[in-house]
Amino acid sequence: MININPLYLLIAQGEHQQQDFKFCINDSRKIAKSLVAFANTDGGRLLVGVKDNGKIAGVKSDEEYYMVQAAANIYSSPKIDFEVVEWEADGKIVLEIVIQASKQRPHYAENDERKWLAYIRRKDENVLANRVQLKAWRLKRSPKGLMFIYDEPRRKLVAYLQQNESITLSRFSKIAHIRRFVAENILSEFLSMGCINIELNQKPVVYSLDANFDIETLG
Repeated sequence: MININPLYLLIAQGEHQQQDFKFCINDSRKIAKSLVAFANTDGGRLLVGVKDNGKIAGVKSDEEYYMVQAAANIYSSPKIDFEVVEWEADGKIVLEIVIQASKQRPHYAENDERKWLAYIRRKDENVLANRVQLKAWRLKRSPKGLMFIYDEPRRKLVAYLQQNESITLSRFSKIAHIRRFVAENILSEFLSMGCINIELNQKPVVYSLDANFDIETLG
């Protein structure tokens, strides 16, 4: 029986929504962006010492671990918990940085301009979260809960999405005859309840009904 190094099996998956490769770490802020994106979405792993093409390069020193630690504790807010698994393959060391999906969303990463930004993971990319997504996270964490009223603008949103694949913020604001910030609030409510999905990697951002949406739940 042939025993295959589990690291090879992980690498064979390629980069995807819950896995990212990093050849080396020379900037904790860039790593914070990846950690935050995983924490804000479904969790995931960072394989440090693996090139984009899947070739094992290995880490050169303990310094890379400490840069990940700085990314999680200094350049992420709130701080991000992570676990480390050390793999040996081809005579080289690869660090697997494991991040769980967080209940403290949104997490923010500090960029080079000292701005704190939130990201989510979409396929193999880290995508900047918009205002609707941020509001939805805050609603889910609010101890007050959500006072939902299924009024005319909300009915128009559902009716439109039942007839069309998706809608933009501007389009919703127009068809419902409401101001942009009101449209943002309504979309964030639906997003927080899991009634709609958001596609942040499209420009402009679009919203669509979730496959499990049931209009009866809205009353």
